[in-house]
Amino acid sequence: MNKCLAIFVILISALIFITGCAAEKTQSDRPTETETAAVEISATEKVTTEIVDTQSPCKISFHDNCAAILNEFVNDEGIVNYKELKRNKSELKDILDKFAEFSTEKYNSWPKEDKMAFWLNAYNIQLMKIIIDNYPIESLRIHRLFWPPNSIRHISGIWDEHKFIVMDEEFTLAEIERRFFCGEFDEPRLFFAISRASISGPPMRNEPYYGYKLYEQLDDQARKSLSNPLAFRIDREKQKVYLSAIFQPNWLGKFFVNKYGTNKKFKAQQPAIRAVLNFISNYIDKQDVSFIEVENYTIGYTKYNWVLNE
Repeated sequence: MNKCLAIFVILISALIFITGCAAEKTQSDRPTETETAAVEISATEKVTTEIVDTQSPCKISFHDNCAAILNEFVNDEGIVNYKELKRNKSELKDILDKFAEFSTEKYNSWPKEDKMAFWLNAYNIQLMKIIIDNYPIESLRIHRLFWPPNSIRHISGIWDEHKFIVMDEEFTLAEIERRFFCGEFDEPRLFFAISRASISGPPMRNEPYYGYKLYEQLDDQARKSLSNPLAFRIDREKQKVYLSAIFQPNWLGKFFVNKYGTNKKFKAQQPAIRAVLNFISNYIDKQDVSFIEVENYTIGYTKYNWVLNE
């Protein structure tokens, strides 16, 4: 009997020992809290890195060709020092030569945003070149009855007669605007990125446009432009909203319909004006937004001031 009891005790002890070892092995196979945290951090870092890599925009260096001259001769308010720029006209020519010689193949490989930036920079640099080629502006006495002496309207054919080469193709400013800004790109904010070298126009930017931050630049340009009373203002006493002449449906207003057209607000206005007001509401004060959305008012257009932006 005692022998049987001893064998039973030995068997129980062995079973307890084996069970304990298995539990220890199972426990040792599990990661510690520190190890778990490390794995989680590592995985998080990997995911974060992948997100940054896929979202990081690429800066196209070609646009840098315009940086030095814009920074040197255009101030923060968009005023251009044409007098000093004329003494450095060879710099403008060198920049335009780069546009002329640029590869169509490289251009076609770019994203849409950089293509838009390319044509904005080409337009603005060429416009500056036309101005200094005719600076100081000369005018006939009879023309001064219609425009001030320093109006760019005295420069004959400024938009459609002065030709230049881009990627081995002939262009005028009017053709660039018609073909790209009013056509291919379908982005009305581009109209606020060309200065038209005039007081009523959007301010000239003292940096090039870049694809990687283009929409931020365009929003900034729209906001600055609409802060000019010549572009937008409200006369609450007369219940009248004044818009820049460029917003007229037969000028640029019609190009806002595709992206900003609405049937929900501004119902008293025609479609092109509804679209313009809908666009403007993104860039003006809340009080002004409230006024144009719910008040009864008429629309008026300010006379476009073509005086040189110097």
